[in-house]
Amino acid sequence: MTTTPLVAPDDRRVRSGLGRALDVINIIAARAPETLGVSTIARELGLPKAVAYRILKELAADEFLDFDEDTKHYRLGAGALAVGLAALRALDVPEIARRYLVRLVRRTGETATLSVRQGSIRVYIDQVLSPHEVRMSVSLGTSHPLHSGSSSKAILAALPAVELDEYLAQPLERVTPSTITDPAVLRAELAHIRRQGYAVSIGERQNGAGSVAAAIRYGTGQVFGSISLCGPQDRFTRQVCADHGALVAAAAADISAELGFRPPASPAGGGEE
Repeated sequence: MTTTPLVAPDDRRVRSGLGRALDVINIIAARAPETLGVSTIARELGLPKAVAYRILKELAADEFLDFDEDTKHYRLGAGALAVGLAALRALDVPEIARRYLVRLVRRTGETATLSVRQGSIRVYIDQVLSPHEVRMSVSLGTSHPLHSGSSSKAILAALPAVELDEYLAQPLERVTPSTITDPAVLRAELAHIRRQGYAVSIGERQNGAGSVAAAIRYGTGQVFGSISLCGPQDRFTRQVCADHGALVAAAAADISAELGFRPPASPAGGGEE
C-alpha cells in the first residue's frame, strides 16, 4: 500500500526547522492516544528518517514528548500538556461562538443561542435575536434539564456513556406534554441525534417553539454546551429542520475546531452501543 506524505515535496524544500517540528507534534497529537515510531512519522511527513529522529529526540529532551523505551514510540508529554492547558485558559468560548451565531441568524432569520452545560442542567449564556417581528427569545441565565429541548438533547447525546447512564437513572421531568420522559425512548432519540449530527425539538421545552441544536466540544473532547436555532413552531417544518440542522451542525463543528477539537476516526462516547 502506498502512503501519501502529509507534506508535499515542494513544501518540504522551504519548510523551516520549526515548521517541521510542528508537523511532528501535530501528527502525534492527531493520532493520540495512539503512539508513533520514528519510521511512521518520517514516512507520513515525507521527512528523512534521520531528520525525524533528531526532531523527536530534541522534543523528548524538552519533555514535550514522552518516549517509551519498550515500544520505541512517542506520545505527547508534560510540556505539550502545559501548552495545551494554557491555550484552553485563553479561550473565550462565547466570543468565538458569537461570530457563528450572527452568521446563522443572517442565513436563516431565526434566533441563535449558546448554552453551557453545568452538571445535569444547561444554561443559556448568549443569543442573537431573529430580525422577524414574530420570533423566539430566551432568558439568559435560566437553567433547563438535559432531556428537554434540542439544546439539551444535543448535549446529552454527546456525553460519555457513563454520564448518560447516570442522568437517565434519575426521574425525568415532563416540562411540556411533548417532553420525552421514557428513558428507552430517549436513548433511541439520542442515538438518532448522534447519527444525523443535530437535535430537533418541536414543543419539547416550550409549547409552540421549534428548534435545532448541535453540541460544542473543547479540544479534550469534553462537551462545553450547544448552539441552536429556534423560532415559532410553524416555521420549523421537517425540511426547514433538516436545512437549519445541517447549518447548526457545521457551525458547531467549526466552533469546536477553534477550541482545538479533532473528531476521532470513528465516533466514540455519547452512550453509543
